[in-house]
Amino acid sequence: MSDILVKIRDLHFSRGNRKIFDGLSLDIPRQGITAIMGPSGTGKTTLLKLIGGQLRPDQGSIEVDGLNVPQLSTSKLFDLRQRMGMLFQSGALLTDLSVFENVAYPLREHTKLNEAMIRYLVLLKLNAVGLRGAAELAPSELSGGMARRVALARAMALDPMMIMYDEPFTGQDPISMGVLVSLISELNNALNICSIIVSHDVPETLSIAHYVHIISAGKVVESGTPDGLTNSESAWTHQFVHGDADGPVPFHYPAKPILEDLYSGN
Repeated sequence: MSDILVKIRDLHFSRGNRKIFDGLSLDIPRQGITAIMGPSGTGKTTLLKLIGGQLRPDQGSIEVDGLNVPQLSTSKLFDLRQRMGMLFQSGALLTDLSVFENVAYPLREHTKLNEAMIRYLVLLKLNAVGLRGAAELAPSELSGGMARRVALARAMALDPMMIMYDEPFTGQDPISMGVLVSLISELNNALNICSIIVSHDVPETLSIAHYVHIISAGKVVESGTPDGLTNSESAWTHQFVHGDADGPVPFHYPAKPILEDLYSGN
């Protein structure tokens, strides 16, 4: 069995006239936490959709566990997706179902387990994220951080080989963010699976990632460990990781000299 779970080669993808990926290639190992980082609008969420087969590339290959995702039949793609967990940016809980039923949903849809076993598994998953006591609450009764944790329990329901996290820390207060950071790290270690985090929250992501790919302009700018990227000699990587206001990505949008602009109407 290969140590690489996701292999992407020469990926090209466009939306209309806008090029999102322009020959992107990267590997994601079978175990550990891999982060995909970059500025807003660089296609990080789009990459997760391509890995999950929701979108098809214009060119290139995407292999997950040795399977070429764009070439899979609908039934084979659904089989593969059952081995993938997904934590959506919004949480995407079903609002008409209780916390318990949200986590039970994939078990009811994809297994033939009896009700006693479903209850047992759901309570175990909720306990793992600290919310067994909230099983009968409605999604509307949850805080934002609690909703993300329920969504994480649902993503774990079928014991997937990988979990993809789409901006898991966005909009969280410091306590909720700290809980999510700890949970992602602890669950990855306990389950010994592949976790893929898409984020632009640098400190939180680098604190738990084992390996990081930084993407921009459709390509991988730099890859490495969190320590390696923090101390990178690349000016672009340094600006992104340290949040510098000016650098290779300039503070000013291209414009004519200010004096010329100010007095051009005279």
